[in-house]
Amino acid sequence: MNILFAASEAVPFVKSGGLADVIGSLPASLRHHNVDVRIILPKYADIPEHFREQMETASTFSVYLGWRNQYCGIQQLEVNGIHYYFVDNEFYFRRGGLYGYGDDAERFVYFSRAVLEALPHLDFKPDIIHCHDWQTGLIPYLLRRNYAAHPFYANIKTVFTIHNLRYQGRYNRKLMQDLLGIDDGMFGDGNGIEYYGDGNCMKAGLTHADKVTTVSKTYAEEIKTTFFGEGMEGVLQERSLHGGLVGILNGLDNELFDPMNDSHLAEPYRNSLSKKRRNKSALQAELGLPVDERIPMIGLVSRLVDQKGLDLIQAVMDEIVSLPLQLVVLGTGESRFEHLFKDKAYWHPDKVSANITFSDGLSRRIYAASDMFLMPSLFEPCGLGQLIAFRYRSVPIVRETGGLKDTVVPYNVATGEGTGFTFYAYNAHEMLFAIKRALETYKDEAAWNTIVKNISKTDFGWEQSAKQYVSLYKQVLGV
Repeated sequence: MNILFAASEAVPFVKSGGLADVIGSLPASLRHHNVDVRIILPKYADIPEHFREQMETASTFSVYLGWRNQYCGIQQLEVNGIHYYFVDNEFYFRRGGLYGYGDDAERFVYFSRAVLEALPHLDFKPDIIHCHDWQTGLIPYLLRRNYAAHPFYANIKTVFTIHNLRYQGRYNRKLMQDLLGIDDGMFGDGNGIEYYGDGNCMKAGLTHADKVTTVSKTYAEEIKTTFFGEGMEGVLQERSLHGGLVGILNGLDNELFDPMNDSHLAEPYRNSLSKKRRNKSALQAELGLPVDERIPMIGLVSRLVDQKGLDLIQAVMDEIVSLPLQLVVLGTGESRFEHLFKDKAYWHPDKVSANITFSDGLSRRIYAASDMFLMPSLFEPCGLGQLIAFRYRSVPIVRETGGLKDTVVPYNVATGEGTGFTFYAYNAHEMLFAIKRALETYKDEAAWNTIVKNISKTDFGWEQSAKQYVSLYKQVLGV
């Protein structure tokens, strides 16, 4: 099978979130199953220069965008055995950052059309275009509406994956009609793009792709409800009929996240808690915390936004600080949460370290040093933090939602089963109770060793998920 991943970001080129990790690691596992996977991305200015210098131009052509006729270049590069294509247009993509510009609608309508226009110019014809999140949601829509009658495109199928339903690419009706070159009749209800009078890129993908997936089984069920559905629950309920909506858990690149081969750590380790605690002592010294490996350390590496459950932490922060622990925070986001952690670090420098930035190296040292890892998310489509925590033998404390529920098994003191501590209700004191349970269990070295041993038996690498994607692709193609 030939599969083309269309996405707006991918490691090792550009990253703003977990989507880039998925696009950067899943294709390698798919190739083990005789799937030729290639990836097409915008050519952003933020792509490191050493990659940009190696790119070769495959083709140049024009892309119609409403009444506009825009230049498009396709450049290509092979990295770690994976073939990448880059959509080159300096007007749209040669600027800092990936998103957040006033013309994002135009930029990603252009990108979606450019992906389809590029196909006849490549040395690769996909059986399936696998589209990821709203930035590529218009590809299934355009393929069906504008290209399906052309013999070259007639048999190409699409899969659309929701990585986070909250971000949908919703834009003004007149703007979207202008960019897509469609009239009121083609835009209206029943055509799969109209959403309360606006145009919605996510909805276009949900309604026109041959299959829709999301990144965990629990999230696939949750998003059919009003609370999690972000206004799309009706569409998703309809798509779920006859197996049209599937949850496939994201995996983790086990080679990339390996404490035995991580140059950022003070000491490599696998299951040795004594070596892990030496990493804790090194981080305590680095951050100016009291150096004592007996003090339980909780790590929090996250975007500092309400989705991540930080309002729960805010509600009981004084109680958390009063507990016998150290809290190490890394991330940026809403100013109220940044100020919360900086304020507590100022008044409690022996208890809280607030690192309001992002550093890959520091994040890995936090995973390696922390005994526990806190993720009290309001919703979490999959979550990579808990999977990385498993790799670094940090015990997750999570809310039972989305991928967190699918991956973290609650610790049962009676049976010794479980890989973490969980709570169900979105309630600050339930979270606090879970933290206290974890701290109490930490005092019992035998019990803690049992949890870590349970974690060591888990494997959330991509292999199992890759098999499920291959099965899905075969189903879409009818083979």
